Amino acid sequence: MKYNVVIVRFGEMSTKGKNKKDFVAKLAKSIRIALRENEDDYKMVIRHDHIYLYLINDIDNLENTLSEISGMYSFSLAYKIEDPDLDNLKEFALKVFAEEEGKTFKIRARRIDKSYPFISDEINREIASTILKNTSWRVDVHNPDLIFDIEIRDDGAYVFTKTIKGMGGYPSGSIGKTLMMLSGGIDSPVATYLLMRRGVEVTCIHFAAPPYTNSGVIDKLEDILKSLTKYQSKIRLFIVPFTKLQEKIYENSFEGYPITIMRRMMYRIASRLAQRLNIPCLASGESVGQVASQTIDSLNVINEVTNIPVLRPLCTYDKVDIIRISEKIGTYDISIRPYEDCCTIFAPVKPKTSPHLDECLKIESLFDYESLINECLDNLEVKYIKFDN
Repeated sequence: MKYNVVIVRFGEMSTKGKNKKDFVAKLAKSIRIALRENEDDYKMVIRHDHIYLYLINDIDNLENTLSEISGMYSFSLAYKIEDPDLDNLKEFALKVFAEEEGKTFKIRARRIDKSYPFISDEINREIASTILKNTSWRVDVHNPDLIFDIEIRDDGAYVFTKTIKGMGGYPSGSIGKTLMMLSGGIDSPVATYLLMRRGVEVTCIHFAAPPYTNSGVIDKLEDILKSLTKYQSKIRLFIVPFTKLQEKIYENSFEGYPITIMRRMMYRIASRLAQRLNIPCLASGESVGQVASQTIDSLNVINEVTNIPVLRPLCTYDKVDIIRISEKIGTYDISIRPYEDCCTIFAPVKPKTSPHLDECLKIESLFDYESLINECLDNLEVKYIKFDN
């Protein structure tokens, strides 16, 4: 039978107590944005336990659209029966089982409306008995081919056999804001996605060093962010002209230190831009130990230049896991395009894995990096990436 309602579950948001209604309102807003082309095709009803989408017309790609909305734990494609009389439920169950494929089943009833004359176990036994007598299906409560869910509520019965896992996390923008240091590689887009999934609104910053870096890097970044607008409908990208500062770093750095000094400068610039934008923290795609600049010692020295919190959602992820997520969200094929960013092009042959802070301070005293940082900030380019159906 064709479903006529979608039941949306909150999951982790259910633990939010008095603030729960604010999170639910943000989730409802995210759903409306995602379905803005279909606003006349459904009616949304928000209740304390679920959001219900009552379908007026079919909506193309509804499952895929809903599965990409953060804050949604799961959703069920259900059929609402206005009169939940037990005979009506039995008749409907037979129609469903006639269309479904499989050999074994389990009935799972929940009586939310306690005024209903039959308890859950009685509903289970009555429906199961009808199926057993009139079909070739068999009961298997441990590993059934089909689970037939029934929820008895005060406005009718909701029946479903299909529940889809959502993104989880929190609704877009419900947790706060961060400034993400976005490269052209595999890691930072995945970190961006994970932050969006947790309800963090992400603004991005990228460090460009033309003519050493190709303009194709910026095109690549725009395509990456376009693929991520499924999870956050609008993303700002700030592009920092980093060439002069990077050249000075390489003119003055001791062997093995250019990457460390470069990252320290990036964090200085990102921190000041975050303060200018009233964004309370930074984020990066760094994963502990993956490269020389991401050892514990390196991260400690790099972090010394800022007192703004830095979120590192990939901190404990293996590269294989990061690649798997990038393939899932559609950024992997874009990230591996052969356009290198400044971190890759200027990588030293033997980078320091345990840099010393006093050495970094000595190198930085050799040139006027403050004026170069100000020049970077005065010449930022900003791009706005928006969701496009």
